[in-house]
Amino acid sequence: MAALACGGSVPMNAWERGLESYSAILITGGSSGIGFSFLTMLRRIAGDRLICNLSRTRPHDFADTALLRHFACDMTDRQALAEVVPRIEQCLRNDGGSGQVLIINNSGTGAYGVFPEPSINAIEGVMALNMDAPVALTAALLPLVRERGGAIVNIASTAAFQPTPYLGVYGATKAFLLHWSLALNAELKGSRVRVLAVCPGPTRTGFFRAAGLADSSVRGSVQDPDAVAAESLRALALGRSLVVTGWPNKIGAVLAGLVPKRMVASIAAVVLKSYRRQPDRG
Repeated sequence: MAALACGGSVPMNAWERGLESYSAILITGGSSGIGFSFLTMLRRIAGDRLICNLSRTRPHDFADTALLRHFACDMTDRQALAEVVPRIEQCLRNDGGSGQVLIINNSGTGAYGVFPEPSINAIEGVMALNMDAPVALTAALLPLVRERGGAIVNIASTAAFQPTPYLGVYGATKAFLLHWSLALNAELKGSRVRVLAVCPGPTRTGFFRAAGLADSSVRGSVQDPDAVAAESLRALALGRSLVVTGWPNKIGAVLAGLVPKRMVASIAAVVLKSYRRQPDRG
């Protein structure tokens, strides 16, 4: 089997060994950001593996083939998600070989502002995509993953470790995702299913602009999405249940747990308040 490489770098044999047992992979939000990095890396693995993407838009250079499937869906729409899930399960069962199944719940979004800014509809969309969708998708596919063995990877955030004023609902959804992932992993102990929670810090994606933050918020210690995906796959190969990507983020997560949360919230409010996007001038 060909080694898995990242951007032409030295092949990562540990990733390759850790992913050999998976014959069917589902990624949500693979059309951009961290999800696209996951998709790109996983596509470079040789062999008979089914890779499915679930998102509103088709990823670049992702034409449907026997081993590449795109399922178009607005995952904030519960009815639309409920309708597409049976098709995904059928695809994984019928075309995904007999090996283990890997689910990567990557899709996520945010909404910046003083609550309930920017709108209650936007906030409900954050909750639907960040919490409801991964829970519903995992619940529907867990019987298959239990049957064949595999892993569920949930992309949370370092925002899960602290209050995030002006991104309060976003941070709360990521805290939910982190704690749910760890609880689910404990519940599944002794089964053939593992759960990995991934907590990236600020990452060079379209998240900040989409959430309404200023471009200045992505300066400084910002990770590349390829680096996040790479560290996540290494953690998966090592059988971990939690990984905070990037050393500055690891240190920050530890410090956030040592400082009283009221103080953390106050500090975060000062920092995040400065990131409000100013109206574009014509």
